[in-house]
Amino acid sequence: MGAPAEGDADRRSGTGLRRVAIGSYNVHKCVGLDRRRLPSRIAAVLRELDCDIYALQEVDNEEGEHEDSMQLEYLSRALDMAAVPGLRIVRHSGQYGNALLTRLPIVSVHRHDLSYWRFEPRGALDVQLDLGDHQMRVIATHLGLSRMERRSQWRHLLRAVATAPAELPTVVLGDMNEWFRFSAALRDANRILGEPLAPVAFPSFAPFLALTRIWVRPVGAMKSIEVHRTPLSRRASDHLPVKAVIDVEKFGRN
Repeated sequence: MGAPAEGDADRRSGTGLRRVAIGSYNVHKCVGLDRRRLPSRIAAVLRELDCDIYALQEVDNEEGEHEDSMQLEYLSRALDMAAVPGLRIVRHSGQYGNALLTRLPIVSVHRHDLSYWRFEPRGALDVQLDLGDHQMRVIATHLGLSRMERRSQWRHLLRAVATAPAELPTVVLGDMNEWFRFSAALRDANRILGEPLAPVAFPSFAPFLALTRIWVRPVGAMKSIEVHRTPLSRRASDHLPVKAVIDVEKFGRN
């Protein structure tokens, strides 16, 4: 699964993109199974993954002079991609949370506050991107550990999905922390967004849970979805990254 993705020539046709690769990765503060904190290793995994868009969770952006600080800025520079920070969890002198990296033009950014009662603050990034002949909406998040919390967060997210025209191509992805495949939250999401394959990607050393999920609407535009298993990705985080390839030609015309 570590094979290179389609080349740029295959991805692009005329003025627009034919295919878009998008990945979701819980980077676990760039701390690997060896307990070493190495943003450079996460950057290397992302290069292996070879996506146009990355939704990242657990990015630690604490200020400092070393490579392991300001991780979002480091990854943005290392990959030469634009960084979109999410609603950040302020922690001591640093910040921690979700982020998006993209090489595609950004049309708009909206941040949803998904914080629930006294639980850890959570949020979702809602970003519209320009694909040339089309635009695409990407909603990236990291949901909570409590089932009650996730249920509330899903209601908020699905209301947000409903605010845009149904014909606007939409991707919802991230670490959903939902391990029960028949949960009410997943049933609601699948009813509105379609039911994609959900490959297991956690824990990275012996995956058996599908916590990371990617939905694409229209569902027929999902060309493929896979877990990225390489020797490097097995060590770099406690999660494996998940990658989807989207067939933009299935979107229809704007």
